[in-house]
Amino acid sequence: MRKTDEPKWAKGLAKPPAWRSDGTETVFDSPWMALTRHPATAPTGMKADYAVVRFKNVGTGVLPVHDDGTVTLVGQQRFALANYSWEMPEGGAPLDEDPFDGVRRELAEEAGLRAEHWAPALKVEMSNSITDEIGMTWIAWGLSPAPTAPDPTEIIAVARVPFLDLLDEIGRGTVRDGLTVATAYRAYHMAMVGELPQALAQAMLRRVG
Repeated sequence: MRKTDEPKWAKGLAKPPAWRSDGTETVFDSPWMALTRHPATAPTGMKADYAVVRFKNVGTGVLPVHDDGTVTLVGQQRFALANYSWEMPEGGAPLDEDPFDGVRRELAEEAGLRAEHWAPALKVEMSNSITDEIGMTWIAWGLSPAPTAPDPTEIIAVARVPFLDLLDEIGRGTVRDGLTVATAYRAYHMAMVGELPQALAQAMLRRVG
């Protein structure tokens, strides 16, 4: 981490020593991730046996906002939790690809949209105790149709809902995807503090029905 990446309150605060890896063993490897095992030394000096999931893609996502304040979401079956999940368009960008190129591709492939305007929303560490996965998200507007091309394993449903309804459903616990939840709240903050065009922010914050 660069010093410029630190929060303002951390300036001048002493930090304990970093974790140290004393070796690496690859336990599992696939096109999407690897599992590595490490004899390690903790900041306290205690020895530990540590395993890390190392991703080969950057997680990307985009919240597409229409001029009327509605957002496009996609629904699909997820394997790991065996559930049906409503999310913003998301995907993975290989580490040698610009994540912005990847997220524009996902917007078209999953939602059938292209966007004229983009604003960075978040860069997040997805689960930093056991993975090195990074997530990057954007807010997009000035939307127009584009050809869809879902992954061969996906059956995608598309819904267009008022932005405040999305926040309501996050509060109810029916929308749980981490990137979608975090980006929706970030979008709300951006709309409130003037980081999005005024007309778009007003449409997003207008209660419908």
